[in-house]
Amino acid sequence: MLADKFATTEIILASQSPRRQELLKGLDLDFKIETRPVDEVYSSDLKRQEITNYLSILKASAFKNDLKSNQLLITSDTIVWFNEEALEKPKNAEHAREMLTSMSGHSHEVFTSVCFTTTQRQEVIYDLTKVYFAALTEEEIEYYVSHYKPFDKAGAYGVQDWLGYAAVTRLEGCYYNVMGLPLPKVYEFLKGF
Repeated sequence: MLADKFATTEIILASQSPRRQELLKGLDLDFKIETRPVDEVYSSDLKRQEITNYLSILKASAFKNDLKSNQLLITSDTIVWFNEEALEKPKNAEHAREMLTSMSGHSHEVFTSVCFTTTQRQEVIYDLTKVYFAALTEEEIEYYVSHYKPFDKAGAYGVQDWLGYAAVTRLEGCYYNVMGLPLPKVYEFLKGF
């Protein structure tokens, strides 16, 4: 399996997201976690997966001159795309409430890009999942924001926690993509790497 294929490769996951770490572990791969600060700024001309593609490459650029020939760097970025704009991580509780109120009763798209970098090559894949939200009351939104504090999550929610259970009525695409790593696509890509 993949563990055998990458037995002599040191895989570095450059993500502090516990969800990404948990998902990659699910493929039975050994990896270490190393992150470097990056100013995640992008041009307002970029849309949808152009944003996540750009940011996943930008995160990889922080390691540019330090990778060794036996290393594979994995960087990733996720956004929620709603009403022709990117919803990233909320700045505070009020911002989280605003995001959830605007998405209540509507569908949105989740884009995740994953960049694979070695000393020899760099490739980016992305996935798109459409998520449908039920209408949420002010009380439900307040409960979620105060109890779950979704400030480290794009779009101010986690599909794998209370709001996902209570409000996500339908998904079109990969569930794991909404969590932050499109596992089936990552697995297929690594098989052919």
